[in-house]
Amino acid sequence: MTATPNRPVLAGVDASAPSFEAVRWAAREASRRGTALRLLHACVFDDPTPRDHDELLLEHVYRWLRRAAEIAREWAPGLQVETAVRLGLAVDVLLAEAADAEMVVLGSHGLGGLRGALIGSVALRVAAEAPCPVVVVPGHQPIRTGPVVAGVDRSESSEHALRFAFEAADAARAPVLVVHARHGGDGVAEQLELEARVASWIGKYPDLEVVTKVVADRVPARALRDAAPDARLIVVGTRGRGPVAGGVLGSTGNALLAHAACPVAVVH
Repeated sequence: MTATPNRPVLAGVDASAPSFEAVRWAAREASRRGTALRLLHACVFDDPTPRDHDELLLEHVYRWLRRAAEIAREWAPGLQVETAVRLGLAVDVLLAEAADAEMVVLGSHGLGGLRGALIGSVALRVAAEAPCPVVVVPGHQPIRTGPVVAGVDRSESSEHALRFAFEAADAARAPVLVVHARHGGDGVAEQLELEARVASWIGKYPDLEVVTKVVADRVPARALRDAAPDARLIVVGTRGRGPVAGGVLGSTGNALLAHAACPVAVVH
């Protein structure tokens, strides 16, 4: 599979450990998709700050970006890596750059994250509002070799999640596990409905191993996490777009971003 021409994978960079984990993941994904990796840092300067302080901050920023580029090339030799510094708040800068990106990849926390917070506000806001898929990578990531897990319900956004999941699995030559969490009802009927919904995607990707699974669980996020403990990626859709992250992602998306042990992709 190849990415849309000239649409890079975009990774947000600061000096935090989760940020560099995100760079590693993004580098591998950009290489698999045959596109460039764009490393981006957002800066905010306060006018009263002395100029020499600004210059010192920029030196640190460019050092972080150089280190991030080195990490990317170590994990994906031959990858085209671009770096950029933009003035502005991180959320605003990332959302603006996301308009021309294949996807945005972020660490679960940055340097500004609150101690004890389950996920950083930047990651949550960008996942909620970006026009392209957003992947949030937790810190201390081992290399995972399990399936790409797609969470499916009856919403239209699930179809976009399926597309992304099959594309990601095809790029990685990984199996796909499609999961639907049911709240009572006829499990057999829902299994047949799920298989029918996924059939067209299996036809488009006949070489992929695909398993469909209906799980009796009133908490979809838990069902997705438990379906494959070795999952390399969990993919979910959203309720739409808007300014309030909790209302856009819903409880499932928020819970996965906060608690999943593997990267989570949010697809609009």
